[in-house]
Amino acid sequence: MDKHSRIYVAGHAGLVGSSIVRNLKAKGYNNIITRTKAELDLRNQALVNRFFAENEIDYVFLAAARVGGILYNQRYQADFIYDNITIAANVIHAAAEYDVKKLLFLGSSCIYPKMAPQPIKEEYLLSGPLEPTNEGYAVAKIAGLKLCEKFYHQYGKCFISCMPTNLYGPGDNFHPEHSHVIPGMMRRFHTAKLNGDEKVVVWGSGKPRREFLHVDDLAEALFVLMEKYDRPETINVGTGIDHSILEVAEMLKDCVGFKGRIELDTSKPDGTPRKVLDVSRIKELGWEPKYSLEEGLRHAYQWAVENRVFDTKIIELGEERQSEKADMHERPGAV
Repeated sequence: MDKHSRIYVAGHAGLVGSSIVRNLKAKGYNNIITRTKAELDLRNQALVNRFFAENEIDYVFLAAARVGGILYNQRYQADFIYDNITIAANVIHAAAEYDVKKLLFLGSSCIYPKMAPQPIKEEYLLSGPLEPTNEGYAVAKIAGLKLCEKFYHQYGKCFISCMPTNLYGPGDNFHPEHSHVIPGMMRRFHTAKLNGDEKVVVWGSGKPRREFLHVDDLAEALFVLMEKYDRPETINVGTGIDHSILEVAEMLKDCVGFKGRIELDTSKPDGTPRKVLDVSRIKELGWEPKYSLEEGLRHAYQWAVENRVFDTKIIELGEERQSEKADMHERPGAV
């Protein structure tokens, strides 16, 4: 990419997309193309084709997706399959039709088999059953990265993919019910601190181990991949370090300044017992994450407080919560 390349960031308003845009702008790239969902519904093939035909895109970061936490994934599996397969198929196909030079598709580490050996190597993909609670999302993401791989082999298109680990940071979704583990717990600790509560309930046993990557570290890794990586095989992006959910909760409690206790709700699902990536391939390209988890959580919490993300949606009334929940169901998110 040169500084004047026409770079389309799909999903620019979400957690990953907004970080990609910040990273590119900081590096002096001045021809970044974005569209909101209202301006361009990526599930509409005709609109996507017209967009690519009119804008002469050189490079694509495909970060648009319908995303959500473990319970949201579990409830709306059909929606997750349909929306994410359609988004991936439309954008990747249009990129091929209109001669995009290079496309980078974002998968997710949750698409690996539930009981994959640890740390997870790229070749473990499709080697076993998926985690049932997010099978819909995983199937769609697998389809997207395989589509890139097949366009690479059949048509010689430089379409690559990567599989980031669990993400957090500025621009995250802090919804009370539909967020991922870190923003969800961060919100609960923040609310409990303001309310003077004696405890914060953490879902599950606290024993599952997860790896977390600050989204700005991911954005830098994606830039490195776009510049240096040109193989069809997907590549992991993470820290290679995992923590138990209870350890993460303790870090968040300290970060937020909550003085009460942590209580585990073992009636809630744990999901995959352990998930940590083998990141040797991305590190061979010269990339290393900048943030430790403790530093990254402090940075994310500071951003959340400064941007008042907790202020308008600390919802206690059931009627309000159900209304917001219904709205999220009808309005798919874009990461």
